[in-house]
Amino acid sequence: MSPQTLRETVLKAAVDYIADHGPDGLSFRQVAQAAGVSHQAPYHHFTDRKGIFEAISIEGYELFNSAMLGALAGNPDDPTTALLEAYVGFALDHRGHFRVMFRPDLCMISDNPELQRVADASFDVLVDLVRDVLGPKASISDIRARATAMWALAHGLATLLIDGPLENKIGRIGSRRALIRAVAGQSGMATPKKRKR
Repeated sequence: MSPQTLRETVLKAAVDYIADHGPDGLSFRQVAQAAGVSHQAPYHHFTDRKGIFEAISIEGYELFNSAMLGALAGNPDDPTTALLEAYVGFALDHRGHFRVMFRPDLCMISDNPELQRVADASFDVLVDLVRDVLGPKASISDIRARATAMWALAHGLATLLIDGPLENKIGRIGSRRALIRAVAGQSGMATPKKRKR
């Protein structure tokens, strides 16, 4: 197995474990066993748990950015709802990454320049969208407040769907997309329709 393939195999095994069990109980021995490699193999690429969590986060933010940018390109009429859908969709489809990316107790973003870069890039996607939706007269405080509200809405909904009792309380969710669109509309987050000039 080539070094790059070994790294990818170990990383995938860690992500899969975290998706099923959460990150807190992760050990290199478990990762090695799941990857089908010797228990020392993960140490060739990741010196400790922090190193593997940083690698998961970097990969996660790269996938996250691609998902958000793709959603925005595919839905110019309502980019706000498209971004919310992309956020929740990413969280549900990449649980192993999502459960690590926003946990500073697992890896501090400011400790790793590459992680800082990709995390900032994803936040910039959100801020740029908000700036565009609110228009040139929007203040910095308005932009920050709207971006925070969107982030909280998307992250909260994603977390409730993954780990929370949402379906126990509101019933089975037939369409994730319909739910997200309804929540966006109820919260006032859907992009306002632009007037024809």
